[in-house]
This record gives sequence, C-alpha cells and structure tokens, in this order.
Amino acid sequence: MTMSEMDGGQIIASVLERQGVRQLYTLCGGHISPILVASKQLGIQIIDVRDEASAVFAADATARMTGIPGVAAVTAGPGLTNTITAVKNAQLAESPVVILGGATATVLEGRGSLQDIDQVALMQPHVKQVFTPRAVRQLVPTLEGAFRIAREGVPGPVFVEAPVDLLYPEATVREWYIDQGGVKEPKNLVGYATRAYLEQHLARQFWGAPGPKAHAPEVIPMMEAGRREVEKVAGWIRGAKRPVFVVGSQTVSVAAEVPAIAGALESIGAPVWLAGGARGLLGREHSLQYRHKRTKALKAADVVVVFGFPLDFRLGYGRSIGSKAKLATVNLGVEALSMNRKPTLGVHAHPGRFITQLAASLDGVDAGRWQPWFGELSEREDARNAEIVEQGKAELDGVNPIDLFLQLEELMAEDSVLVVDGGDFVATAAYIVRPRKPLSWLDPGVFGTLGVGGGFAVASCAVRPEAEVWLIYGDGSSGYSLAEIDTCVRRGLAPIALIGNDGSWQQIARDQVEILGDACGTELRRTAYHTVVEGYGGRGLLLDDPAKIGETLREAQAIAKAGTPVAINVMIGKTDFRKGSLSM
Repeated sequence: MTMSEMDGGQIIASVLERQGVRQLYTLCGGHISPILVASKQLGIQIIDVRDEASAVFAADATARMTGIPGVAAVTAGPGLTNTITAVKNAQLAESPVVILGGATATVLEGRGSLQDIDQVALMQPHVKQVFTPRAVRQLVPTLEGAFRIAREGVPGPVFVEAPVDLLYPEATVREWYIDQGGVKEPKNLVGYATRAYLEQHLARQFWGAPGPKAHAPEVIPMMEAGRREVEKVAGWIRGAKRPVFVVGSQTVSVAAEVPAIAGALESIGAPVWLAGGARGLLGREHSLQYRHKRTKALKAADVVVVFGFPLDFRLGYGRSIGSKAKLATVNLGVEALSMNRKPTLGVHAHPGRFITQLAASLDGVDAGRWQPWFGELSEREDARNAEIVEQGKAELDGVNPIDLFLQLEELMAEDSVLVVDGGDFVATAAYIVRPRKPLSWLDPGVFGTLGVGGGFAVASCAVRPEAEVWLIYGDGSSGYSLAEIDTCVRRGLAPIALIGNDGSWQQIARDQVEILGDACGTELRRTAYHTVVEGYGGRGLLLDDPAKIGETLREAQAIAKAGTPVAINVMIGKTDFRKGSLSM
C-alpha cells in the first residue's frame, strides 16, 4: 500500500510504529476500530482490556518501564469518561501517556450524535495538552507533536481526539455523508445546499491527505544543571558529615539512562533512600541503600539532596528535613523545587542527569568520613528489620501478612516485577519485599489510586513476557480490576495475584473505629476471590494455613510459569503493624 492510499487509522498506526510503540491498550468501540486494525497489521500488540481505566493504567505502566510513551485508545463519550481517574493518576505520577480518544464525525459535532460530548473540556485539566486534528493531513504532525509533548519537560499524559470520519477511507466517509445522508440526488434547494456544504467539508478533510510521512521520535535532551549549581552541591557533599539522598520516580524517567544513574550514585557513595518508581534502582541489596527510619535520618542530616521528589506529605511537607541542613531540590518542575519549603538551592534540571553530573564533578569522594554516619543508619536499619522478623512470628487468627511477605521476599525470582494496588496489605509489603532490578516496582504514585493493579499487571506481563510478575492486592482494591484476569487469559499473560483478604478496608477501619467508634463503610465479606478468578479462566488458590505459605507461593509460581494467571486468596489476620498510618 502506498502512502497516498492510507486511511486515517493506518496513518495513526504508522506513527505509533515509528515512535517505538509495541503495545496498544484498548477497549473496542466503533469510533476507533480503524486504529486497532491498522496497528495490528503493523505488528503492534493489541491488548483489549475489560475497563477503559485499565487501558490507561496499562499505558502508564508501559511508559514507566520502557521510557516510551504508553498508548491507550478508547472510544468516544463514556469510553473516555471512564479513563479520567487513570489519566489523573498518570498526570500526578508524571508518566508520558498518549490517549487516543474516538469522537463523533466532525460534521455532526454538537448536533446530538451518539456519545458526542465536549471531550476537550473534559480532558484539558488532566493532561499537558489536548490535540484536535480536523483534517487527515494533520494526523502525522499532530501525533508526533503529542509524543514529543508527553516526553519533554515534566513528562505527562496528552490527549488526541480522533474524529471517526478522519479514520476511515474517503470513499466510506463520502458514502456516509452523501449517500446515507440522503443528498446524493438532491430534489430541492435545501438538498443542493446541503450537498454543496458536505462536499466542501469533505474537501477540507481530505485535501492534501495523507500528509507527511511518519518520522522517528525526536531526541529530547535531558535538561542539565549549570556548572555553578553542580559545583555548589558537590562542595556541600565534600564537606558533609551526614549526607542523605532521596531519589524519586522522576529520576528514572529516561529508561536508557538508568544504568548510568545507578553507577553515579555508587560513585558518590552517599546514603540513599529510594521512593516510588526509583525503588530497585540499586538492586535488591546495596550498602548505600536504606529503607527504614528515613525521617530520623533527614532530621539528623547536614546535607539533604532530594531528586525528582516534591516536598509533599511523604516528606512531611518539608518539615521532615532538619532546619539547619543544607537542602537542595532537583526537579523538572519549577514549582516543585520550593513546594512547602524554600530549599537552600533549587536546581531546575533532570534529576537523573544531575546525579551523573554530580558524580563527574566529585570524581570520587572520600566516604571514609561518613563511616560513623553509615554505622548509625545501619544500626537503625538492622534493628527495624529484626523487629519486623519478630512481628512475623506472631500467631494470628489467620495468616500473618508479615510472615507471608518475609517468605515471599526469599522466593521471588530475580527478574520479578512488583505491582502493588491497595492500602494496608500493600503498605505492609512495601516494608518487606524488595525490587530486584530498576524499573520493576509499580505503585500508583502520589495520587494513591486504587484500581491500578489489573492494568499495571497486564502491561508488566506484556512488556516483560519472561518476567515473574507479582500483583499484590488488597481485598478491597482487587474489586476494581480483578476482571483483568480475563484479559490475561485471552492474551496469554500470567501474573501472580496475591490478595490479602481480611474482609475490611483495614487501612481506613483501623483509625476510623478508634477515633469515631464505628466501622461503617469499611466492612467487606471474606469473598472467595480464588473462585472468582477460576470463573475468569485463571487458577485460584486458597491460603488459610500459615504452615502452607511457602508451598502455596511455589505452586503459584509454577502455574504462572506454565502460562496461566493465578491468584492466591490469603486469609490474613489483623495486626497493628501500621497503626496510626492514615495519611493526610
């Protein structure tokens, strides 16, 4: 097929292919069918999910794991409105996502056609930019611009509205307009006028089609800091006695640079706390990496550098950092540099690149002076780990979730991807299980969205088909996306879901009952989720005996390795491990 013969769906597919897109997540709809069919013909994997939100969550996860914008295509109206929570999650997580939204025919906009709403107004607050092509020749430059905008500056989602009459062949659209519109053979003046208007409209839509050929993605350089800024922070580190680095998701947004960033942190040699998508950057165990008692360290530190992480509730709105410490914040967002607290130095640069610049400037640093500091931090780290092990020995009325995760930590494969979706059960896991590699931890991010699990797991299996994918669910959060097991069965994807079942929205219930004396709205049934999963075509396992934790985990690993998605319904007992953990 020559370029001149391509319809809009094929043109869009050609751009996706050139941009490096390997998966297209969707829930079908007549408005977007040409995009799906053409993308499949170009070898792009079409993964059709059970909820449009899952399509966007999957695109979000793909972007985080690959550095290439993830793409979701959804139909008009309710197809798009169903994505809003997932789009907002991607925006706050700073994930580059391209949402292709079907729309009514351009000639019918605002006239009461099926699923026609003001989609631009709906999406504008939640994306970096809205694109509204209205002619076929605009599709290539529009899509390429969308991919560029999603990646540059602070990464984030963009929305491209794709009217249905830009996607089908001109002959088909002409038939809709002229033949089915009843004006092929006008019988009166109104008919002639209508036909003339439609002919002009068609001419505007298809003039110059298909437009320019698709190009390879633009190279977007990582924003660097100025030499003076690098040298200033380097000087602080040389003179520091108690330095602390906090490294957030934005740091690893350029996947190809991740090995160099990890190497630079090792070269600098300062204590590191990893957060969000940066978890796993230094592997499972590293002498520089700490996981516990971050606030105590920040209070005692004399130099703190926060990379790609805002001073929000997770850092006590900046109050977790001692008032006398020299504080540098490094971020792609200007406003994030001084959120809630003015730093000693705010550096507007890519935090990953700043780490490599800093390492080059230091060219090795005498970390010997930091040994007392490392000793203090390690003592607290070891004490907390020992405390967790002791808590895991407690006998409960059900499986002890701490014991469960301690055993899982020893059994997970070295290529594991960890997807977490829930409250209390998931937060307990975060203290214990450790990502083995970079870009292998997927949590919602700052929005704290429940429901990410199904889409994240689908994407993890699609992007890394050889990996062992663990989906850690709360019983409450599993209700949002457990249906994606059906997607996994249909598409040959095999995650292992671990559902912590205590019949409660426990993270909320714990404080609600203590403070307000009523559990209303927080109580669930101890549902047989393992049976639900069987109904979707997966395998379900019930774990209610603490003595069978290890064998059940290993059985699930074997089932997933054979290619079948599996869920373990774990009847957990209640603990006070996370008492007083309600975040505000």
